[in-house]
This record gives sequence, C-alpha cells and structure tokens, in this order.
Amino acid sequence: MIRRSLLAGGASLLAIGAASAADLPRRAAPPPIFTPVPVFTWTGFYAGFNAGYAWSDRRREVVTDLGITQIPTADYLAALGTGTGRGDSGGFTGGGQIGYNYQFTPGSGVVVGIEADAAYTDLNRRTASTATIVGFPGFPGVNDVELSSATRSELSFLGTVRGRIGYAFDRFLVYGTGGFAYGQARYSSVLNIGNTLGGFTTFPTASITGSFDDFLTGYAYGGGIEYALPTDNFLNFFKSSAVTLKIEYLRFDLGSRTVTGFYDIIPASGTPVAATQTRVRTEGDIVRAGINYKFGTY
Repeated sequence: MIRRSLLAGGASLLAIGAASAADLPRRAAPPPIFTPVPVFTWTGFYAGFNAGYAWSDRRREVVTDLGITQIPTADYLAALGTGTGRGDSGGFTGGGQIGYNYQFTPGSGVVVGIEADAAYTDLNRRTASTATIVGFPGFPGVNDVELSSATRSELSFLGTVRGRIGYAFDRFLVYGTGGFAYGQARYSSVLNIGNTLGGFTTFPTASITGSFDDFLTGYAYGGGIEYALPTDNFLNFFKSSAVTLKIEYLRFDLGSRTVTGFYDIIPASGTPVAATQTRVRTEGDIVRAGINYKFGTY
C-alpha cells in the first residue's frame, strides 16, 4: 500500500510540473543574421591592358618651292603632283594603362580620375610616284627629265596622361577624357632627278632629300564605357577587388613640323642648298578595348 501511495504521489507531482512548464513563456528563437552585400564603388587604383586600331586620314604634307636658282623645283613638284597631299594610314595598337578613380557616392554617382597609358602604334605610310618632263628647257643636251619621288611617315608609339570624369550606374560607367599626348614620329622624303640623253637615263643626277625623327607632344581627348564584372569571374587572375572591361575612343593631335628638303648634285659637291619646305601634321584616331584590374576598395 505504501509503495502504491508513493507511486501515485510521484505521478501527481510530474503531472503538476508538466502543466506548470506548459504555462511558462517559450524562449524566443535568435534572430537570423543578415550579411549585407557591399555596394560597389569605382574608387581605387587599377592597372590593365588595351588593344585596338589606330588610323590617320589627316596626316597632311604641304610642299613649298623655295625658288632656288640651281633647279626649277616648282616644275618638278607640278609634274609629280606633290604640291599638297593627304595620306591615309592605319594599323594595330596595343599597350597598357594605370590609373586611379574616385567615386563620390557608392552605387550610382559621379566618378573622377586620372589615367596614364603608353602603346605601340603601327601607323606608317609610304608613297611613291614617277613622272617625266618631256623636252625640259634650260638643260642643254637633255631630251627629258625623269623624276622619282618617295616619302615615308611613321608614328611608332603614343602615350597619354589624361583626366577622366563620368557617371556610374552601379557597375556601368560612362566617361569623357582628355589631356596630354606624346609620341615618336619619323618622316623622310627623297626626290631623285635623272636626265635622259639619246635614249639612256642617267639616274639620279641630283636629289632633294629631307627628314626628321623627333619626340612630339600634343593633346588627346575622347570617351568610353566601362563595366565591372563580378569579383569571382574567370578573368580575375590577380585576385583583384574587381575586373572591368572598357571600350574607348581617342582623338590625338601631335601638331605639325616643317621639314626642309636639300638639293644636292650626285656626287655631292659643296654644301646642300635648301630647295623645299614640307609641313607635316601628325594626328589621328584610336578605337580600342581594354581590361583593368582594380585594387583596394570593393
């Protein structure tokens, strides 16, 4: 009897405890932890590569006769049609760039920056022409005068230091750019003059030559669009904070240079005489694509 009483009392206590526990307030579950997604910003240093196409359709050559008495240069220029000329040239360009951007408000907002680049340019042009002046006056014993003209102009590399300003729509950036430009330009020209007598050509009997190879400076301006890929994309070889792709257009102008052509008899004797002056202007356009690796701020 005593055992039964104890068991019944224990069961009653357990039932009362369970009922009391059911009346107690439940412990609140911990709130979920949210990790905020960082807002993209264009602020930071970057470096990258570019490649594209460069062309020039305005590399003008204006040739002026200096009116020397040794040779009627104007007649030669008229015969060859080289008084004034324009030449087209174009080719590959490729190089690299470094820069820094600052975005005033993360997400969407104004972006300013500075960029420096240097690139190889395959801009070169060669022209050649021949002409014959029949019965040229003033040269006794000469039936005709044969002419051969050749010119070459080249821009071997181009670099710029430019400011940039644009507006970012999160990962999409539209910008304009402008600043200083520099490059190495070369130019050479030769006009060979040959006499024909009795059907035989003595070539050359004289020539007019001129050239320059100089470091030129000027300006460049243009604009472009740029897009930032997700950080974990397959192009992020350097584990940078962002990889961006861009398409850019630049217009450059390195100014003009005067080249003096000197007349000399073959074989040379005495000091060459200035015969012509050629005004050569070096300018052109570039369209290129690029990739940048941004380091620093997300």
